[in-house]
Amino acid sequence: MPRTYHQNCPIAKGLDVLGERWTLLILRELIGGSRRYADLRAALPGIATNLLADRLRELEAAGLVQRSELPPPVARTVYSLTELGWVKVLPVIRAIATFGLDLLEPTEDAVTPLNGFLAGVLLGFDDPAAGGIDATYRVDIDGRRFDFAVRDDRLGVPQGPPAVTMTASADDLITARLGSTPSQRKAALGRLKFDGDSPAVGTFRGVFQLS
Repeated sequence: MPRTYHQNCPIAKGLDVLGERWTLLILRELIGGSRRYADLRAALPGIATNLLADRLRELEAAGLVQRSELPPPVARTVYSLTELGWVKVLPVIRAIATFGLDLLEPTEDAVTPLNGFLAGVLLGFDDPAAGGIDATYRVDIDGRRFDFAVRDDRLGVPQGPPAVTMTASADDLITARLGSTPSQRKAALGRLKFDGDSPAVGTFRGVFQLS
């Protein structure tokens, strides 16, 4: 049974759902696409298999994560964020990532596709600039694919084919956001590759501050 603070305040109630160890890291892994149980285990070294199963069940019960079966020939179980998960979890993930960004150690193990997505895409999302946009996007970072939509001024579940696909390395996305000099950031931005019509690419770059 999940633990509870037994306090009727919004912070305590939120922590009852999100405050258990590993929970936010599981949700972090589900940003941008479905993941198999084995994918989650590999991305979260140190988590016991029974604990991962417990956390996933708790997140399903809270309506933040859904489980689905892919049809043959794939025929596998995958986990993904629900629409409610995108609405409720993304602001929390963004706030914590913003807080932790300055604490990130500049070591080789920090240059991962997920960190590239967090630093280069998620933290660059400009909510006011997203007004009126309803589009699905794809970001391919060092071979890992992140799919998401911009809808109702926020990020959400992808629907349909992507209007824009961006291909980049984690190193370039992190440098584009955190490079120590303007020339470094500009050079990294210049190496990002975009597939889509010009207006859609311009909108994408503006919404995620990648210009």
